[in-house]
Amino acid sequence: GVRSSGASRATSGGMVHEDAVPKIRIIYESGEPERTIEFEGSGPFHHDGEPGSILDVLLGHGVHLEHACGGKCACTTCHVIVKEGEQNLSPSTEKEEDELDTAPGLTMHSRLGCQAIVKGDITIVIPKYTINQVSGSH
Repeated sequence: GVRSSGASRATSGGMVHEDAVPKIRIIYESGEPERTIEFEGSGPFHHDGEPGSILDVLLGHGVHLEHACGGKCACTTCHVIVKEGEQNLSPSTEKEEDELDTAPGLTMHSRLGCQAIVKGDITIVIPKYTINQVSGSH
């Protein structure tokens, strides 16, 4: 059974998937203390961003995330870096990709918080710079 190594790992906790409460672990590049949010349901928890998105969940639980455009995929201030659990987010749209191209500090794992809908545990890093602090962007 050469192929079994991956399969055995998948079964550990794979069955309790249904009633698991998704958790968002938030790491701040600025050095602020880490936060973890557990949430149930698919939102909306707030009135900005896609229902159930990172932005929606964070705002609904009192965690601040910049969103200059009001969560409409028209800026990059809600840019987050997904450290773990990318498979637990909705796939990014072309519009989101285009918008992300303009984000400072873009990485392969960058997402817009207002667009990425959370379906399971994720760990995100909030970059310490947002476009609002970049002078001469207009």
